Amino acid sequence: MTSFKALVINQINGQVVGETKLMEAADLPEGELLIRVSYSSVNYKDALACLANGGVVKSYPFIPGIDLAGTIVSSEDERFQPGDQVVVTGYGLGVSHFGGYSEFARVPAEWALKLPRGLSMKEAMILGTAGFTAALSIYELQQNGVRPEDGPILVTGATGGVGSVAAAIAAKLGYEVAASTGKRDKHAYLHGLGVKRILSREELAAGKKRALDKQLWAGAIDCVGGETLAGLLPQMQYGGVVAASGLTGGSELSLTVFPFIIRGVRLIGIDSVMVGMEKRSKIWELLAGSYKPQFLKELCNEIGLEQVMEQTALLLKGQSEGRTVVRL
Repeated sequence: MTSFKALVINQINGQVVGETKLMEAADLPEGELLIRVSYSSVNYKDALACLANGGVVKSYPFIPGIDLAGTIVSSEDERFQPGDQVVVTGYGLGVSHFGGYSEFARVPAEWALKLPRGLSMKEAMILGTAGFTAALSIYELQQNGVRPEDGPILVTGATGGVGSVAAAIAAKLGYEVAASTGKRDKHAYLHGLGVKRILSREELAAGKKRALDKQLWAGAIDCVGGETLAGLLPQMQYGGVVAASGLTGGSELSLTVFPFIIRGVRLIGIDSVMVGMEKRSKIWELLAGSYKPQFLKELCNEIGLEQVMEQTALLLKGQSEGRTVVRL
């Protein structure tokens, strides 16, 4: 391996600046696996990593990118061989350890998962952390007894990465999917994913004015948090389940205990970073099989390294749709 390209961010005069640079193998952190990266993706955490006050990156210079899919070049772990295709998401990747916005990456072997049959490397990154989070959310609804015949489920922040994939998977599995979004021009996009009903942010947030509201949703996948989550909880059916993974609408949660103690509503937190490898493998197998969205390519916008900083800025402004794949 000679030199290779990577997106390197640095903090200069209080601002984070990104630049595509040539790197050497010696610049990479330690790890048992050296990977030739084929694809990465752009997530909300990646956008935060490109902000000076984003709270993600602690030291500079740094290579962001919390997802990668690629081919092993060399391995110091007997579980992996050169030529194996792998996917890496979560753990310290792109946060405390150089990430996927690089033509080569070196990572600990315990972070890597062999690419499941049924997914290409590009498809794995169309899904990425967002798709993995969406699949975890749906898995938890199923594990807690929410069935398609129990009633509609609601997906909030439905045009974002997690929301888009969640809506597509849920529709494929036979759920009646409603979606909440603040983007009036994206209704056709959501209907194309299988969404049957669309609510505005304001319509949903109004629910938080009451301790208990009409019982509308058998389950919900909340990618927003804040007032949106507070508004949907009073609208859950008896025994309803909410899988919460986002905070784009705020980290504060103002609500009463009535949905929990009168209707038995369950609020489940979804973390995609530190999920154990056994469960992680199971979720990726589902994404390669029964969970694989029918409109996977329609969810995807493909860019190069040079466009990543521009794309993260669009995501933070709420002007991004679906999933963005980075081609290396």
